[in-house]
Amino acid sequence: MDHSITFFAVAPKGVETLLISELKNLGAGGVKQSRSGVYFQGDLEMGYRACLWLRTANRVLLPIASFRAETPEDLYHGVQDIRWTEHLNPHGSLAVDFKSYRSKIYHTRYGALKVKDAIVDQFRDQFGKRPLVNRSRPDIRINVYLLGDEATISLDLSGESLHRRGYRVGPGEAPLKENLAAAILMLSNWPEIAKRGGGLIDPMTGSGTLPIEAALMAADYAPSLLRDYFGFLNWKGHRPEIWERLLEEAEERKSAGLKKLPSIVGYDADSKGVKSAVVSLERVGLRGFIHFERREFAACVPHPKMKNVPGLVVLNPPYGERLGEVRELRPLYANIGRRLKEHFRGWRASLFTGNVDLGKGMGLRAEKKYSLYNGALECKLLNFRIEPEWFVDSEHRIFRPELAGTLTKPDPAAEMFANRMRKNLKRLKKRFKKENITCFRVYDQDLPEYAVAVDIYGKWVHVQEYKAPNTVDPVKAEARLKDVLLVLPDLLEIPRENIFFKERRRQKGKAQYGKQGAGGIFHQVDEKDCRFLVNFTDYIDTGLFLDQRITRSMIRDLAGGKQFLNLFAYTGTATVYAAKGGAKSTTSVDASKVYLRWAKRNLALNGFGYNRHIFQHADCLSWVESTKQRYDLILLDPPTFSNSKKLRRVFDIQRDHVKLIRLVARLLEKNGIILFSNNYRKFKIDLVGLNKFQVEDLSTTTLPPDFERKPKAHNCWRIEIQGPYHNN
Repeated sequence: MDHSITFFAVAPKGVETLLISELKNLGAGGVKQSRSGVYFQGDLEMGYRACLWLRTANRVLLPIASFRAETPEDLYHGVQDIRWTEHLNPHGSLAVDFKSYRSKIYHTRYGALKVKDAIVDQFRDQFGKRPLVNRSRPDIRINVYLLGDEATISLDLSGESLHRRGYRVGPGEAPLKENLAAAILMLSNWPEIAKRGGGLIDPMTGSGTLPIEAALMAADYAPSLLRDYFGFLNWKGHRPEIWERLLEEAEERKSAGLKKLPSIVGYDADSKGVKSAVVSLERVGLRGFIHFERREFAACVPHPKMKNVPGLVVLNPPYGERLGEVRELRPLYANIGRRLKEHFRGWRASLFTGNVDLGKGMGLRAEKKYSLYNGALECKLLNFRIEPEWFVDSEHRIFRPELAGTLTKPDPAAEMFANRMRKNLKRLKKRFKKENITCFRVYDQDLPEYAVAVDIYGKWVHVQEYKAPNTVDPVKAEARLKDVLLVLPDLLEIPRENIFFKERRRQKGKAQYGKQGAGGIFHQVDEKDCRFLVNFTDYIDTGLFLDQRITRSMIRDLAGGKQFLNLFAYTGTATVYAAKGGAKSTTSVDASKVYLRWAKRNLALNGFGYNRHIFQHADCLSWVESTKQRYDLILLDPPTFSNSKKLRRVFDIQRDHVKLIRLVARLLEKNGIILFSNNYRKFKIDLVGLNKFQVEDLSTTTLPPDFERKPKAHNCWRIEIQGPYHNN
């Protein structure tokens, strides 16, 4: 197989352009991006070289056949037409990975079984014996992909995902895959910074993945050099002499590269993380080349060896236990910005986050932004220049009367915004007055020119600025925000001092070092016959999710005489409704002490004591796994994503919701109900994975009329089982 071969490198979403650049640098020909990866051409050596050197790819595939497969029988016969004796011995082992897209054969396990049967039947017919199935490390791994009715059969030369470099002992608390770390570093311009002699600091290093990947990259160290398993090593077409030559070449390049490696440092406040990083360092053979140390972020400064050449600070901080929890995280991001501005002037910084709103709290304007995916969650990589002209003030501020002096008359075009507000107010106030609903959203970016959300909380108004579309001039966007703030008091008949807003503005002089945040001021608001405390200044959210209003009422209607569980309880508003509905008992679980104190205050505000109402400060997932209590009604409202250390694991709502629901269902009494909700706009519930449950979509029926303009931001399902459920 020395002639030109077409290969396919599987790429994580968002890194395809990086993979194209890598392949071209390796000398590959015919490089072409396709769905979920990149095609490239070369001889067998090029395929081996890709397995050894690609830093961002997941797998390298060698397509060996393609054919139409409209039915399982077509698939079976198409696979049988391949001469598998050219690839595998009768006494060998195999594994099959199967994926399909818009195909009639959509059940992946059934498709993989059909392919496996076709292969082993061929061997049994010819030799009277058949290969074994080995899912972990087979002699060959077969990749089957159906796009419509077209099947492509490939050999997986990588054998297992290339992100498994071989140096990490365990995943750590919040693991960042190695190829995602490599993509972050490439987009952060680390290779060029390293060539100039600049160093790298990771102040929240965890298990050390970013510093180790940075060292591999800067030292010309092949990322897969440590691996002892590839999918081609026991393949009958394998050419050991080519592979051995590539390994020798890689060792030589590594030895030369380590001699010019710049300073690389990883700090972390968690001693366990540092110990894990040191173990990985030993395994990769870089002891003495990277420095890991237990150090609080507040003490992070450039290493003494990094004084001469500005380098790169790269961070992967916690994303948040839920959108809106910023008592702890918002100051963290603000402190990151202050630390960078005070001690790393002239450096570059890159921050990888799944919560871009928290990223805005750093007081730095990003030079570039990239979308990358950590699992199914879209995250942002924010690249910064630590230079004064890029400093901004992202403090969330109260609209003060004296600020009016800086504003002039609104632009005549602001009448569009005012008219839309009047129209919405007329429609909503009439409806909500009958229900005694005083907290509702009156405007939500209805007009792209006025990119704000306006929420009314009784006699207060909460205004949030969205990032204006790229088609809108930033200067005009700022002017229009001021127009909004000018017209709202008269329009809503509310004093200026009762309007709170969040915006970003450029810093000047000493303002860039001003105090962040406000002082824990709470206001009481009414919703039907319930009362809640809200905070307009200290958090992204106020403590009362307005889009959950109908869901809360549903809980009240269902809770009579029931034992109610509120998981990821936030400020306990659903618990108050359950108590109002006559719940026999309530249990509220959250990982934040701040929110649990808030929830207790909300319960007390409504006249309830704590005899029948329990509050648990715990990681919700661990608590569910350990509790033996059973409940009749459960509200499951998890975050979209979290890599918080309090959750002890990475949580991704799209990837993990089936496992989570099955786990929570174990706590249900007979005929119990789970109300499952989230606010992930791209969420798709896995009904196949939940086939043991009765699942009713309530997303439309629980969507309040003031949120009808953006229905994708609200998801809700009623999930039931008949009799107790056992998750075997």
